[in-house]
Amino acid sequence: MKITVIGAGRWGSCIAWYLDRTGHDITIYGPKDTPDMIAFSTTRTNGLITIPESIGLSYDLKEAISDVDAVVISIGSQGLRSLIDEINALEDNKERTFILCMKGIEIESGMRLTEVVESQAKFPVRVAVWIGPGHVQEFYRGIPNCMIIDSKDEALKETLVEEFSSDLIRFYYGEDLLGNEVGAAAKNVIGIAAGVLDGLGVSSLKGALMSRGTREVSRLIKAMGGNELSAYGLCHLGDYEATVFSQFSHNRMFGEMYAKGEKYDKLAEGYYTAAALHNLCKKYDVEMPICEAVYKSLYEGVDVKESLFGLFKRSLKKELW
Repeated sequence: MKITVIGAGRWGSCIAWYLDRTGHDITIYGPKDTPDMIAFSTTRTNGLITIPESIGLSYDLKEAISDVDAVVISIGSQGLRSLIDEINALEDNKERTFILCMKGIEIESGMRLTEVVESQAKFPVRVAVWIGPGHVQEFYRGIPNCMIIDSKDEALKETLVEEFSSDLIRFYYGEDLLGNEVGAAAKNVIGIAAGVLDGLGVSSLKGALMSRGTREVSRLIKAMGGNELSAYGLCHLGDYEATVFSQFSHNRMFGEMYAKGEKYDKLAEGYYTAAALHNLCKKYDVEMPICEAVYKSLYEGVDVKESLFGLFKRSLKKELW
């Protein structure tokens, strides 16, 4: 397949490297003056991934996506709608296949990312998501993992799983697009909470965090019309090791530094997802006390220790209520 990857950050560059490794014709697109594109154009490495010469670089969006089988998108979730508008401005009305390698929910609309694409695109579009556990540093070292591809388009899903599977990533066919998207996004908020526990020196609470966090996310998925069991799959619980414990997790590190009163200057998607989940909780009348505790600390200025330990003062109830 001929594929363009939009987004030259750590995950986008890893996806490009992986797809090249599995025999596809890959181009990375990004603005010419961004640090990652400058690094790749001059040294072929961004410090995490060294891309081979077989991977092309493009600085022109129209050229990059004009004649490809699929476009992989790996950018900040809140910028997805603007990207679709840029593509709308090309005015060629060609059908496009998008694979979203990103996790988030649009704050203002509460839409899942596939919904953002489908509602905003002024051209025919097929959309899939590629989600699940794994870090760039580990994949690049040859450490395998399992991931999911999901889509409303069954034929597209099957094609992508077959094309992209290898000895490094075992892909599963997703069975609940809504649940997989919501679960993947919410995982980053739980990652921030885990980092806060590390920052407060109470990491032993992570077991309870994982159990209760998965339970509250499953309630939201069910209320939105998805399969609550999706929260226990690779999109959410299956991604906890890479988020709740890993030294490479941006969300966990953000939470740890936040608890210590230190600034973290890299993208932590969970920060934005906490606000989106807060809005969805109200819309669907679902209790998500852990995610709400994160939201109150980040957006309402509630002391982070007070916010999280306030969970212990909640009324007593059955575990699986």
